[in-house]
Amino acid sequence: MSDDNNLKDNLNDMLDDAKKGARKAAEKAEEFAGEAKESAKDFAKEAKETFNNASGENKKVLAGILAIVLGSLGVHKFILGYNKEGVILLVATLVLGFFTCGFGAGVTGLIGIIEGVIYLTKTDEEFYNTYQVGQKPWF
Repeated sequence: MSDDNNLKDNLNDMLDDAKKGARKAAEKAEEFAGEAKESAKDFAKEAKETFNNASGENKKVLAGILAIVLGSLGVHKFILGYNKEGVILLVATLVLGFFTCGFGAGVTGLIGIIEGVIYLTKTDEEFYNTYQVGQKPWF
């Protein structure tokens, strides 16, 4: 009987340790998400300043390149003024990346690549009318 009690105590201790470890991991993930969000916002702010100073084709090129390179973080969305959509991409990347050890973040990266190619294949006039005047946030 004492062996059963010892085993039960050991299992309870292990369970408590696992719970503490899970709490610590969740806290670190929240901290990382907050830091990543701040970094992305800072980068987006600087890129938006550059974007606002650019003209015509350069705006299209900047948004397209950023969508391809940093699209999973939603940077191109912030630059085009679509803050809600940018936050959605950023949070989706962090959450999917965390729970799938980075593999799920590839889905949001694919969205960025597709949008980047779409941006770069449009004419300057189409890009301006669709994304700056028309405010079309997705694809």
